[in-house]
Amino acid sequence: MTLSAAGDAALATLLLPFASGTLAWPDDPRRVLFLGARAGPGLPASAGEWSCEQGFRPDADALLAHGMQVVPPVRGSAFALVLVLPPRQREASRGLLAHAVERCEAGGCIVAAQRNDEGARSLQDDLRRLGGGEVQADSKHHCRVVCLPHDPARVDQALLADWIAGDAPRTSEVTGLLTRPGVFSWDRVDRGSALLADALPDDLSGRVADFGAGIGVLSLALLQRNPGIASLDLYEAQARALELARANVDGCDPDIPVGYHWHDVARGVPSRYDAIVCNPPFHLGRDPDPAIGIAFIHAAAAALVPGGRLWLVANRRLPYEAALGAAFAQVREVRVADGFKVVEAVRA
Repeated sequence: MTLSAAGDAALATLLLPFASGTLAWPDDPRRVLFLGARAGPGLPASAGEWSCEQGFRPDADALLAHGMQVVPPVRGSAFALVLVLPPRQREASRGLLAHAVERCEAGGCIVAAQRNDEGARSLQDDLRRLGGGEVQADSKHHCRVVCLPHDPARVDQALLADWIAGDAPRTSEVTGLLTRPGVFSWDRVDRGSALLADALPDDLSGRVADFGAGIGVLSLALLQRNPGIASLDLYEAQARALELARANVDGCDPDIPVGYHWHDVARGVPSRYDAIVCNPPFHLGRDPDPAIGIAFIHAAAAALVPGGRLWLVANRRLPYEAALGAAFAQVREVRVADGFKVVEAVRA
């Protein structure tokens, strides 16, 4: 199997044991569970019958386009093969490995892969400790794949319970909001969001949206400061974060209808708004990608009514000015601090 520069290195490495003949696919593809699933070249034709869990909307959409099925987190079923592409964040990664062990049947196999610069060595050690057996490992594409034959009698049950608890939602001692490992700024106050929340005006009204809402920090600031809001929609691509946002925002103002949308904002939204707030992501992996924020800017411009207002925060170095100038009639820098800039842009 070859991998193009634009390919998914971790996915390609995950498939190595099957491409080499070291492992074989189960006879019944319905007995395969794929955690952190992503679509890409090299997947067998039978992958359309796998159970795929993926909480990041762009990856979930890609799976569906590839003819694969995306399912809610599976509980109570056992699978002969559990494939895992864990996240970089350590507690979330360990929680996913614990989920894999719980869902693998006796005599089955767990196969996981990760980039070297995202914790592949730790992944190998974690799976060995949790599963209680020797793992087989191989490396390629600057990634590592590890395989563990599953024996329930050897699983460290105390460690399993600890890792499940470590990945559970909890109330932040810093913000007082419900949070969870693996979501944006889960254990701290994001400086950009804090700057934008502090800079928001009190005269936003009508239909309002929060693009890339995370756990709801900006939505709460909107509701607390702007009595003229008639409705609020939260758009968030990460299902894990959206669940937390619902818990944090619901009931803040019972008179204002609030909608929660598991959605990739970069693809545009179907509704129109009088105001939008946004702290757009600027990377999917380790490398910054301004194209993501620019896509959010274009989506906001398309969703705002004439005269509608976008309030956006971004790293000062990100080149958003050209996109803002092309899409909006008026653009002004409201505040600059801590390496971030707050911008208000008004639709023509």
